[in-house]
Parts: sequence; C-alpha cells; structure tokens
Amino acid sequence: MGKAIKTGDIVASDNKTDWRESLPDAFKEYQSGRRIEEVECIIPDLAGMSRGKSMPYYKFSPDSTFFLPISLFYQTITGEYVDLDIKNQWMEYDVVLRPDMATASAVPWADDVTLQVISDLETRDGKPVAVAPRNVLKRVLGLYTDKGWRPVVAPELEFYLIKPNVDPNEPIEPPVGRTGRRGAGRQAYSMVAVDEYGPVIDTIYDYAEAQGLAIDTLIQEGGAGQIEINLLHGDPLVLADQVFYFKRAIREAALKNGTFATFMAKPMRDEPGSAMHIHQSVIDAKTGDNIFSAPDGSETAEFFHFIGGSQYHLKSVVPLLSPYVNSYRRFTAGMSAPVNLEWAADNRTTGLRIPNSPPIARRVENRVVGIDTNPYLAIAASLACGYLGMVNKIDPSPAATGEVYEEGAVLPRSLNVAMDEFNNDRTIQEILGVEFCELYAGIKNAELEEFQREISPWERQHLLLNV
Repeated sequence: MGKAIKTGDIVASDNKTDWRESLPDAFKEYQSGRRIEEVECIIPDLAGMSRGKSMPYYKFSPDSTFFLPISLFYQTITGEYVDLDIKNQWMEYDVVLRPDMATASAVPWADDVTLQVISDLETRDGKPVAVAPRNVLKRVLGLYTDKGWRPVVAPELEFYLIKPNVDPNEPIEPPVGRTGRRGAGRQAYSMVAVDEYGPVIDTIYDYAEAQGLAIDTLIQEGGAGQIEINLLHGDPLVLADQVFYFKRAIREAALKNGTFATFMAKPMRDEPGSAMHIHQSVIDAKTGDNIFSAPDGSETAEFFHFIGGSQYHLKSVVPLLSPYVNSYRRFTAGMSAPVNLEWAADNRTTGLRIPNSPPIARRVENRVVGIDTNPYLAIAASLACGYLGMVNKIDPSPAATGEVYEEGAVLPRSLNVAMDEFNNDRTIQEILGVEFCELYAGIKNAELEEFQREISPWERQHLLLNV
C-alpha cells in the first residue's frame, strides 16, 4: 500500500451540457447513448444508508441548490425521532446538498437510465454540517493534510446471502444455491461455495462494472452463504464512497436473484459474524513514500506510534465500529472475531494485524470493525486513533506471540460499556467533532432504551415457565 489511487475525478462545468459530457467513462458506457431519465442526489445517514432526493434529469444541475432537513440525523435505526440537547431542534432547519460530481455513478438496477451523485452537506452560509458522516471523515483527513500526510486504506467487506426473511420473529437461514441445497458453513475459500451463488455474484460484478467500482478479490468466507469482497487501496474518502455504493449494489443484486444480502454483524447464531477489516498506511504527501517504512526497509517510529495510538484510543471509538446491540454478538468465543487490541505480524487472533508485505506496502490492519458500521465513521475513527498515536508519540505494547484471544486490552462486550468509553475520551471527541459526538451518543442511548423494552424469543422460551 504505497501511493494512493485516486479514481473517478471529473470536472463539473457551469454549463448543463458540459457537465453531462464530463461524466465518468463507466457511466457513459452504461448509458450507451440512451437518455438520462433521473438523477438521485444522496447522502449517507448515521447508519450509512442512502437518503436524499430524486428528480427528473432536466431539474438537475451541479450548481443547483437542494435542501434536506437536518432532522434526518435525529432518528434512531428504527426511525424514531430523539429529543436531544439542541437549541430549537424541532425547527428542523434545512441544510444544503452540494453534489460532488467526482462521485457520479450509474444506478444499474433502475428501470431507466439513472445517475446517482453523493452530496456534501453545508449550512446556508457555506459551513460543513458537523454531524454529517462524510464531513466527519473529511475533518480527520484534514488533520493528516496539515501534517503533510496522506492516509491510504483498503476495506474488506464481509456479508451474508440469506434466504428471504419476511418475518422478523423467524431465525435467519442460509440461502438455497444452484444445487437446491442450503449453504453450509466452514467452507472458507471454497470455489464450489462461490459457484453455488453464481447468479448473484455475476450480478454484483455487472453492477460494479456499470458503476466504475473496482473489486480486488472475492472469496467465500467461513459462514454459510458468507462472502467477502476486497477493494483496491486508495484515498479514504474515495474508498468510503465505494463501500457506500457497494452495499447498496450488493443488496440490489441479491434481490434481483430472489435472495437477501445482509450487512448485519451477526445474523445467525451459530455462524461467524461479518467484519469490515480496514488496511491502513500513511504516505508522505510530497514524496509519495510510505512513512511506515524507512529507506532501508525497516519499521519507522511513525509505524509503531500508529499502532500505539490505535491500542490506546480504539476502545473509545468502538460505538462507531460496532454501532448496534447485535454488533457485540460478533465477539463470541470461537467465532473468529478478535476481542483484543493486541498487535502482531501475520496473526489473525490479534485485533491489529500486520500483513505480510514488502516495505512499500507496510500497513496496519484493523480487524475489530463490524460490517454494520457506517464506512465514513469507521474509517474516520480508525485513522483518528492512528493520528493521535503519531502526533503524541504513543508507544505500543510488545508484539504478541502465538495465539491471542482476551489477553491485554480487551474490547467492550456491550454497547452500554462501549458508550461509557466513548463519552469519557475528550481527545477523540475533539478530533471527530464535539457536536457530532454528542449527537451520536444521544442517538445510541435512545436505541439502547428502545432495545431494552423488547422481549426476545430466548426469554420467552427459557424464562416464561422456568423461573
């Protein structure tokens, strides 16, 4: 992971015809001379799902002003609105959508030719909306820029293909493949297992190509119907946008083939959870050199300090990496997910793994992130921890030897405990933005209260008549 790869750059012009002509090549190939019918201006919400406005093509211009109410950030994952300590909260003032034309992409599952564009959010006087996830990531990247650094990331996306689950009271089941049999777990790296869901995989590839999204590798993971897609390394904002687009495309590809794709962290009791591992390195913005490696190929102080900051601060940002009560079910014994913040070379039992690589690609893999995260917030949080380690020269613990499970710094095992860590780390809050952190904490606390009111099937099964 040496120099960052920047993709999708286009120049938006003032003239409506010009902006259409400057759309990415992938979209033009998908368009194939057909007329654009619709444009979607979208943003990622706190959960990482798309919100926005759809309009006929003739109503859109990159220079047009579109609005959304700020209150879309005041909702829990269930859609409930939360009273927060915000002055005049329920005035629900509008914020401005600013389309980032570098993100223009096809919507290949739409019936008509449709363009989607990720937008930034600003106040009416042009200031970034502090609680918008894309702006949180930009804030952290700005800190790196000020130091003359440019971080590089490569996310890995794990998810499950499942039998359509239309009754939430019923357990989730693996899908039926081409053989007519249900998927079986423990088949990691099996090409037969990948072929079992060939039509879905083919559709994912088709949608990715139409959107100009590059896939590095695709494998069968350890769970029944569990797939992993690895993305090429590059600029963190570009990669966060790609994860945002990929999640939507994967869901649509599954639906087209009569199945569901889920990014729930732990959808099935006896199958492993799904992660979003993040590979991270940092390059010198002037030279393009990886600052984790010295000229002689050895590790640098910055490399060790990045690890040290990750060990010291990652516990505080766990609510951004594992944002729901279900997220912590992934940290179940024997289910592959590390529950520690130890580090070591080529050791998948540690939360921080140093993959085998030449010095130019030396990197730190954060293995504790769940796939249910918002990619903008997870990447921002992970990079913020490494940044603090480098600027404050935090030394890591000695590298772990052998298998590591719950030794050393152990992750919080519930959202309640994780929120306590999050609320008490003022340094992290300053890095990510106090306004964002206070809003995020309010939403997570409200979700916890909602969940506490629920009675699970396990409680009815084992407590109803036995206590």
